[in-house]
Amino acid sequence: MKFKSRFVKSTEWEHWPSFMYYAPLLPFFLYKTWKAKSLTYFSATNPGIKMAGNGTESKYETLMLLPEKYRPVSIYVHPGTSADLLLDQIRENNIAYPLILKPDVGFRGYMVKKIDSEKILRACLKHFNHPMILQEFIDYPNEMGVFYHRLPDREKGKITSVTIKKYPSLNGDGQSTLKHLIEQDDRAFLYFDLLKNIHHQKLDHIYPKDENIPLSFIGNHSKGTRFINGNHLINEELTGVFDRLNHQINGWYYGRMDLKYSSFPELLEGKNFKVLEINGIISEPTHMYDPEHPEAGYFKCIETIKDHWEIIDQIARINKSRSAARVPGVREYLKNLYWLRSYSKELVKANNLNLEL
Repeated sequence: MKFKSRFVKSTEWEHWPSFMYYAPLLPFFLYKTWKAKSLTYFSATNPGIKMAGNGTESKYETLMLLPEKYRPVSIYVHPGTSADLLLDQIRENNIAYPLILKPDVGFRGYMVKKIDSEKILRACLKHFNHPMILQEFIDYPNEMGVFYHRLPDREKGKITSVTIKKYPSLNGDGQSTLKHLIEQDDRAFLYFDLLKNIHHQKLDHIYPKDENIPLSFIGNHSKGTRFINGNHLINEELTGVFDRLNHQINGWYYGRMDLKYSSFPELLEGKNFKVLEINGIISEPTHMYDPEHPEAGYFKCIETIKDHWEIIDQIARINKSRSAARVPGVREYLKNLYWLRSYSKELVKANNLNLEL
């Protein structure tokens, strides 16, 4: 099965590593920095976010830029915070289980945990000694990624990508174990190592025929979630919702919002949705990873990324010309990336621990 998984991931562009999409654009990037006479000018894109959102920013601080009504109730967890103190904060904020615990600086869904009890919370706090965020679990049934940008000298912006996220799930057949169902599914088997850790206590369980079995709750491509091109949903009403929201966020002009919502008609009215994360210049227009869309393809992905880098270039130049954003020096920026590299290794290592929770 591992050979089959490796073969599929190496031959289907949807699963290729990030450098396959970005390496071809290196000459384009260098050309833009040469024209701007700065290697780090793109950091001016989002003045309200550290390094414009290059992956080193605090997710908690970025989320706090949102009006309270549009964000989950969240608690910043300092390293070494005792479980008892955190439990007091949970009660003070009137948050009920299940909860979501995730790194304050994170990516690809690493170390994101759904916490169903005090026992699990106490166990999780022992395994990661970095700032975390504890959030209420948003139980709206739908999740979407909306890529939005607005030029700083204009009142209205534009949505360039809508991604509908479909969590991985299976149906029982009344005969097969969960392990067998995962191994035989056309997509789930690709994420077997991940899923066996999540469902280690249920792998031998046989589910009744047609019973739906959710496999993951994290809307991340690397965790098995399908990214479906939802660009047909882009219209004036949806853009208006994000225009109004954007004007309430200080210093954010470009990136993707990941949100959960009750229904699309309500979302168009600006009702019943919560923003889970605000991402900056490192975020992607994830609709491009839908392999079933007729216009999808590897070279189309590269073209889409290039188009969005053009937008970054426009916004950064405007902000830089207005002195609306501080642009870090090359040494400072590289030091920042060096920290991220070291931190990422620790995050991946912690994520790979098979925690018996």
